[in-house]
Amino acid sequence: MPKSLQLPSGYHELLQELKGRIRTAQVRAGLAVSRELVLLYWSIGRDLSQRFATEGWGSKINERLASDLQAEFPGVEGFSPRNFRYMRALAEAWPEPEILQSLIAKLPWGHNLRVLDRIKDRPTREWYLRAALEYGWSQDVLVLQIKSRLHEREGKALTNFQRELPPPESDMAEQILKDPYNFDFLTVTEAAKEREIERGLLIHLRDLLLELGRGFSFVGSQVPLTVDGQTFYIDLLFYHVRLHRYFVFELKVGAFQPEHAGKLGFYLVAVNRTMRTPVEGPSIGVLLCESRSGPIVEFALETINQPIGVSTYHVTRELPAPMQEELPTVEDLEEVVNKLRTEIETLRREPGDEG
Repeated sequence: MPKSLQLPSGYHELLQELKGRIRTAQVRAGLAVSRELVLLYWSIGRDLSQRFATEGWGSKINERLASDLQAEFPGVEGFSPRNFRYMRALAEAWPEPEILQSLIAKLPWGHNLRVLDRIKDRPTREWYLRAALEYGWSQDVLVLQIKSRLHEREGKALTNFQRELPPPESDMAEQILKDPYNFDFLTVTEAAKEREIERGLLIHLRDLLLELGRGFSFVGSQVPLTVDGQTFYIDLLFYHVRLHRYFVFELKVGAFQPEHAGKLGFYLVAVNRTMRTPVEGPSIGVLLCESRSGPIVEFALETINQPIGVSTYHVTRELPAPMQEELPTVEDLEEVVNKLRTEIETLRREPGDEG
């Protein structure tokens, strides 16, 4: 390479630094544009709402306004009759400028639309918007969490955390757990065993991590623990990067039994003795059962001096084979539909009864 084309020392380091700086600036610019767009839409919606209320404007004004603004700003998206209705809905849902600045404008327009469309009461809307902002949910993830009614499940596990963990760690750990867990992405037979469900969860690991929530990192399944020459196996082991501790998940088919808590407590002691480092907090156990009795769980956890939570889970159950055989297949249904279409077309072509 000619000397004039040789790159000076440190050039590649500077190049990488500039690339990172430019990407950061692009993200900030995108966020700024998104924020200004939401603020603009809110202000338009506020004005429209006031005019509709005080001057009796009708819905047809949306079409005329859309036409005039599109003519003035050709190629600019967002000025449609449908979007004007959303602008009004946004302004009427959040009339206070304070919450607009602190929450609503910090999220993209699409996130706000999903919440407006799918949730009617204000407290629940705020709950999902704050969660989306905190955890960085995409629109698809936000919709998924709304469909699964996450706000009704988060923090609902039965635990002994208030006794076994110091505040505020106990409160944080309780909020991390859910009840029930929604594993509907997993389809199993009615007679499925724990290992079959476990294998299914591993196949759908991405969905499992999404359902567990932000902060969980997968460590392994059937993780061996050797104590005094005997080897025991943990169903699912995770590490929580925000709480800096291991989470030991034990999966059970059927109802919770008191002996489940004792076995999980043993696993927690073994993990703390063999895997935990001095900078990490005490490990937490989670029992996942198909059903549980509140009093039985409460009595069982009373005797355990390790932090344990008990939650239920849902899976999609396959129909029994005899029932599956009785149901029509997709091909059968398509054949019936095609036959009906043919008969309808034939009737349309036939002349009417003139008698």
